[in-house]
Amino acid sequence: MDIATIVGMLGAIGFVIMAMVLGSAGNVGIFYDTVSILIVVLGSIFVVVSKFTLGQFFDSTKAAAKAFMYKIEPPEELIEKAVQLADSARKGGFLALEEAEIPNQFMQKGVNMLVDGHDADVVRATMLKDISLTEKRHEIAIGVFKGLGEVAPAMGMIGTLVGLVAMLSNMDDPKAIGPAMAVALLTTLYGAFIANVIAIPIADKLAVRNQQEKQNYQLIVDAILGIQDGQNPKIIEGILRNYLAQSKREVAVVE
Repeated sequence: MDIATIVGMLGAIGFVIMAMVLGSAGNVGIFYDTVSILIVVLGSIFVVVSKFTLGQFFDSTKAAAKAFMYKIEPPEELIEKAVQLADSARKGGFLALEEAEIPNQFMQKGVNMLVDGHDADVVRATMLKDISLTEKRHEIAIGVFKGLGEVAPAMGMIGTLVGLVAMLSNMDDPKAIGPAMAVALLTTLYGAFIANVIAIPIADKLAVRNQQEKQNYQLIVDAILGIQDGQNPKIIEGILRNYLAQSKREVAVVE
């Protein structure tokens, strides 16, 4: 669970709702308008759907869970496991890795290739291809939410124009001015809220997740190639610790 995402988003939503309550003397219902929801919420969703395939759109909504629940493995744990594997391979050969317990699936795939006897070029090309394809899938999910963040305010502006046209065309009917004006203002509010409180933060957090995952994958590739090359576990550890912040590079995993 990502506490920062949950606390940040709930905090932002909470303060907006608090402002609504205080600003309307408790009558929050004035901020609800069906026409505005139709224009901004449903309109924005369908515009974004038109930019992607249905499969990409629905896959992206599932990927949004990574902004809230996904946990990236600490690089230190991957380094520790890689050094253990390197030590085992040095003592018993690649076949000694066959029964190793490896929680990370990407690392497991690399080890399986070592056990199967693939050469370094094949291992490197296969793993880098996996990284590239994974990154592209993540970029689509990020693009969907960035698209929603761009479209929602624009749909809010369309709703504002609709409301203003309706208001101006009914200037002789005072009862019609209020609802039309509500549409004009609430669509702008809804568009700004969806973009800045929901869509853009999710897109940015998915981009962070993508970068963290890509770095872990690159670390694993270096580890697998180092093991295949028969490098000393301490040498592999030193190379992999370059992926860590300077303050975390000094502790050795294997003595």
